[in-house]
Amino acid sequence: MRLKDKVIIVTGSTMGIGKAIAKRAVAEGAKVVIHGLEQELALELQNKLGKKNSVIHIEDLSIKGCADRLVSLAIKTWNKIDAIVNNAALVISSNIKNTDDKLLEDVFKINTMAPFLLIKSALPHLTKSKGAVLNIGSVNAWSGEPNLLAYSISKGALMTMTRNLGDSIHRDNGVRINQINPGWVLTEKEIDRKKEHGLKDNWYEDLPDIFAPSGKIISPDAIASSAIYWLSDESGPVSGQVVDIEQYPVIGRNISKDSSNIPL
Repeated sequence: MRLKDKVIIVTGSTMGIGKAIAKRAVAEGAKVVIHGLEQELALELQNKLGKKNSVIHIEDLSIKGCADRLVSLAIKTWNKIDAIVNNAALVISSNIKNTDDKLLEDVFKINTMAPFLLIKSALPHLTKSKGAVLNIGSVNAWSGEPNLLAYSISKGALMTMTRNLGDSIHRDNGVRINQINPGWVLTEKEIDRKKEHGLKDNWYEDLPDIFAPSGKIISPDAIASSAIYWLSDESGPVSGQVVDIEQYPVIGRNISKDSSNIPL
């Protein structure tokens, strides 16, 4: 087992990518702190993982002290922390016209500040275990979709933080900090978001090659498989790295507005 006896906090793990990572981590021998806003979904996941392998913390990450409480729960339950997965994110449509200071602040609190505060709170324990942090970013960090302005800015900031702390903290504390930038992932929320945009229920079964050269979108399980490598000892001393997980090159790719009728 690649994560045997490791204790991992996974934020936003009641659904989507976070849920897939939590499930895969336990399958690889880890204990996980399930975090999210949905008590019922958290309990469903815990029933699958087992109470001996998981504990639940339901709280908005923007609430002051949430990071400390997540850390305290892990220490109280298992007396150590080996890794953190900063997965929780606020994905909200916005552009230059409708992005005000309040919206930008709300997005940054969850997508950028919360990961920073959790790393800072857990750092003494991660230092002791010579642990790892995996930030879940987005390919939108490189520039982003026109209608995901605030989200894209926040993920760009997260990426800079990963590279900065991945050097300084690894050098001073022996803690590895890396990031994966998923592309288009077929999560529950993404399926619902596209249906809200007017697409049919099975929209993901018939996709233009320009957006999905393989004919399908990346699954949360595929992202989880990648995450395990960065959380395990297999990634060795590697730190401060950002890896894009998409099925086409992100930088330099020009997608015509006429190439698809799928609203992004």
